Amino acid sequence: MSADVINHCKQAMEKRIKGFENELKLVRTGRASITILDPVRLDYYGTPTPLNQVATLTTPDARTIVIAPFEKRLIQDIEKAIMIADVGVQPTNDGNVVRLPFPALTEERRKDIAKSLKKMAEESRVGIRNIRRDVNEDIKTKEKNKELNEDDSRKLQADVQKMTDQFIKQVDDKLAAKEKEVMTI
Repeated sequence: MSADVINHCKQAMEKRIKGFENELKLVRTGRASITILDPVRLDYYGTPTPLNQVATLTTPDARTIVIAPFEKRLIQDIEKAIMIADVGVQPTNDGNVVRLPFPALTEERRKDIAKSLKKMAEESRVGIRNIRRDVNEDIKTKEKNKELNEDDSRKLQADVQKMTDQFIKQVDDKLAAKEKEVMTI
Protein backbone atom coordinates (compact mmCIF):
# COMPACT_ATOMS: atom_id res chain seq x y z
CA MET A 1 0.00 0.00 0.00
CA SER A 2 2.81 2.42 0.82
CA ALA A 3 4.29 1.83 -2.65
CA ASP A 4 0.93 2.82 -4.16
CA VAL A 5 0.93 6.11 -2.27
CA ILE A 6 4.49 6.90 -3.33
CA ASN A 7 3.85 5.91 -6.98
CA HIS A 8 0.70 8.03 -7.11
CA CYS A 9 2.59 10.99 -5.66
CA LYS A 10 5.51 10.54 -8.06
CA GLN A 11 3.23 10.29 -11.11
CA ALA A 12 1.30 13.42 -10.13
CA MET A 13 4.52 15.40 -9.58
CA GLU A 14 6.05 14.15 -12.85
CA LYS A 15 2.90 15.28 -14.65
CA ARG A 16 3.28 18.73 -13.10
CA ILE A 17 6.94 18.89 -14.21
CA LYS A 18 5.94 17.92 -17.77
CA GLY A 19 3.36 20.72 -17.77
CA PHE A 20 6.01 23.20 -16.63
CA GLU A 21 8.41 21.99 -19.35
CA ASN A 22 5.68 22.48 -21.97
CA GLU A 23 5.04 26.01 -20.71
CA LEU A 24 8.76 26.77 -20.95
CA LYS A 25 8.89 25.56 -24.56
CA LEU A 26 6.37 28.21 -25.56
CA VAL A 27 8.36 31.11 -24.08
CA ARG A 28 10.13 33.19 -26.72
CA THR A 29 13.80 33.62 -25.97
CA GLY A 30 14.90 35.71 -28.93
CA ARG A 31 16.16 32.57 -30.61
CA ALA A 32 14.18 30.79 -33.30
CA SER A 33 12.77 27.59 -31.83
CA ILE A 34 10.44 25.31 -33.75
CA THR A 35 8.65 24.35 -30.52
CA ILE A 36 7.02 27.79 -30.46
CA LEU A 37 4.90 26.55 -33.39
CA ASP A 38 3.57 23.49 -31.50
CA PRO A 39 0.18 25.11 -30.78
CA VAL A 40 -0.32 26.14 -34.43
CA ARG A 41 -3.06 24.15 -36.17
CA LEU A 42 -4.44 24.67 -39.65
CA ASP A 43 -7.48 23.32 -41.41
CA TYR A 44 -6.21 20.59 -43.74
CA TYR A 45 -9.05 18.90 -45.63
CA GLY A 46 -11.45 19.71 -42.80
CA THR A 47 -9.19 18.47 -39.99
CA PRO A 48 -7.21 20.68 -37.56
CA THR A 49 -3.67 19.53 -38.31
CA PRO A 50 -0.38 20.41 -36.57
CA LEU A 51 1.86 22.59 -38.72
CA ASN A 52 4.73 20.09 -38.69
CA GLN A 53 2.49 17.53 -40.47
CA VAL A 54 1.86 19.72 -43.51
CA ALA A 55 5.25 21.44 -43.84
CA THR A 56 8.94 21.12 -43.16
CA LEU A 57 10.13 23.39 -40.33
CA THR A 58 13.76 24.49 -40.28
CA THR A 59 15.91 27.09 -38.51
CA PRO A 60 18.57 28.20 -40.99
CA ASP A 61 19.94 30.68 -38.43
CA ALA A 62 19.36 31.62 -34.80
CA ARG A 63 16.70 34.23 -35.61
CA THR A 64 14.62 32.68 -38.40
CA ILE A 65 12.22 29.76 -38.85
CA VAL A 66 11.48 28.69 -42.41
CA ILE A 67 8.27 26.78 -43.10
CA ALA A 68 8.22 24.92 -46.43
CA PRO A 69 4.71 23.53 -47.06
CA PHE A 70 4.34 20.18 -48.79
CA GLU A 71 1.64 21.82 -50.99
CA LYS A 72 2.17 25.41 -52.21
CA ARG A 73 -1.55 26.20 -51.87
CA LEU A 74 -1.15 25.97 -48.06
CA ILE A 75 1.05 29.09 -47.77
CA GLN A 76 -1.87 31.45 -47.08
CA ASP A 77 -3.46 28.98 -44.64
CA ILE A 78 -0.15 28.61 -42.77
CA GLU A 79 0.24 32.39 -42.46
CA LYS A 80 -3.34 32.71 -41.22
CA ALA A 81 -2.90 29.87 -38.67
CA ILE A 82 0.28 31.49 -37.31
CA MET A 83 -1.54 34.83 -36.94
CA ILE A 84 -4.46 33.15 -35.14
CA ALA A 85 -2.11 31.23 -32.80
CA ASP A 86 -0.50 34.58 -31.87
CA VAL A 87 3.06 33.31 -31.46
CA GLY A 88 4.32 36.88 -31.36
CA VAL A 89 6.05 36.91 -34.75
CA GLN A 90 4.79 38.32 -38.06
CA PRO A 91 5.04 35.72 -40.87
CA THR A 92 6.20 36.69 -44.38
CA ASN A 93 6.18 34.59 -47.53
CA ASP A 94 7.95 34.65 -50.88
CA GLY A 95 5.50 32.37 -52.69
CA ASN A 96 7.45 29.22 -51.85
CA VAL A 97 8.09 29.33 -48.10
CA VAL A 98 6.89 31.19 -45.01
CA ARG A 99 9.55 32.91 -42.92
CA LEU A 100 9.26 33.86 -39.26
CA PRO A 101 11.96 36.42 -38.40
CA PHE A 102 12.59 36.75 -34.66
CA PRO A 103 13.78 40.22 -33.67
CA ALA A 104 16.42 40.54 -30.97
CA LEU A 105 14.93 41.04 -27.52
CA THR A 106 15.52 44.29 -25.68
CA GLU A 107 16.96 44.19 -22.16
CA GLU A 108 13.61 45.33 -20.76
CA ARG A 109 11.75 42.59 -22.62
CA ARG A 110 14.25 40.00 -21.36
CA LYS A 111 13.59 41.11 -17.78
CA ASP A 112 9.82 40.87 -18.35
CA ILE A 113 10.22 37.36 -19.72
CA ALA A 114 12.41 36.37 -16.75
CA LYS A 115 9.74 37.71 -14.40
CA SER A 116 7.02 35.67 -16.12
CA LEU A 117 9.28 32.60 -16.00
CA LYS A 118 9.61 33.02 -12.22
CA LYS A 119 5.83 33.26 -11.94
CA MET A 120 5.37 30.03 -13.96
CA ALA A 121 7.97 28.29 -11.80
CA GLU A 122 6.25 29.41 -8.61
CA GLU A 123 2.91 28.09 -9.91
CA SER A 124 4.60 24.75 -10.57
CA ARG A 125 6.16 24.70 -7.09
CA VAL A 126 2.75 25.45 -5.55
CA GLY A 127 1.22 22.65 -7.63
CA ILE A 128 3.85 20.21 -6.37
CA ARG A 129 3.32 21.33 -2.77
CA ASN A 130 -0.45 20.88 -3.21
CA ILE A 131 0.17 17.31 -4.36
CA ARG A 132 2.33 16.78 -1.25
CA ARG A 133 -0.42 18.18 0.97
CA ASP A 134 -3.08 15.94 -0.61
CA VAL A 135 -0.93 12.82 -0.31
CA ASN A 136 -0.02 13.63 3.32
CA GLU A 137 -3.73 14.12 4.15
CA ASP A 138 -4.44 10.75 2.57
CA ILE A 139 -1.67 9.16 4.66
CA LYS A 140 -3.02 10.75 7.87
CA THR A 141 -6.53 9.54 7.06
CA LYS A 142 -5.23 6.01 6.59
CA GLU A 143 -3.40 6.28 9.91
CA LYS A 144 -6.62 7.42 11.66
CA ASN A 145 -8.52 4.52 10.10
CA LYS A 146 -5.82 2.13 11.40
CA GLU A 147 -4.79 1.17 7.85
CA LEU A 148 -1.28 2.42 8.68
CA ASN A 149 0.62 2.48 11.96
CA GLU A 150 2.25 5.69 13.18
CA ASP A 151 5.80 4.70 12.18
CA ASP A 152 4.76 3.82 8.60
CA SER A 153 2.81 7.06 8.38
CA ARG A 154 5.83 9.13 9.44
CA LYS A 155 8.13 7.25 7.07
CA LEU A 156 5.73 7.76 4.15
CA GLN A 157 5.39 11.47 4.93
CA ALA A 158 9.19 11.78 5.06
CA ASP A 159 9.47 9.98 1.69
CA VAL A 160 6.84 12.31 0.21
CA GLN A 161 8.79 15.32 1.51
CA LYS A 162 12.04 14.02 -0.04
CA MET A 163 10.24 13.53 -3.35
CA THR A 164 8.73 17.01 -3.11
CA ASP A 165 12.18 18.50 -2.54
CA GLN A 166 13.56 16.63 -5.57
CA PHE A 167 10.78 17.84 -7.87
CA ILE A 168 11.02 21.43 -6.64
CA LYS A 169 14.76 21.28 -7.34
CA GLN A 170 13.93 20.13 -10.89
CA VAL A 171 11.65 23.16 -11.32
CA ASP A 172 14.41 25.45 -10.01
CA ASP A 173 17.00 23.89 -12.33
CA LYS A 174 14.76 24.19 -15.39
CA LEU A 175 13.94 27.79 -14.45
CA ALA A 176 17.63 28.67 -14.08
CA ALA A 177 18.46 27.13 -17.48
CA LYS A 178 15.62 28.97 -19.23
CA GLU A 179 16.49 32.28 -17.52
CA LYS A 180 20.09 31.89 -18.65
CA GLU A 181 18.87 31.23 -22.20
CA VAL A 182 16.66 34.34 -22.12
CA MET A 183 19.24 36.65 -20.58
CA THR A 184 22.15 35.71 -22.87
CA ILE A 185 22.37 37.46 -26.18
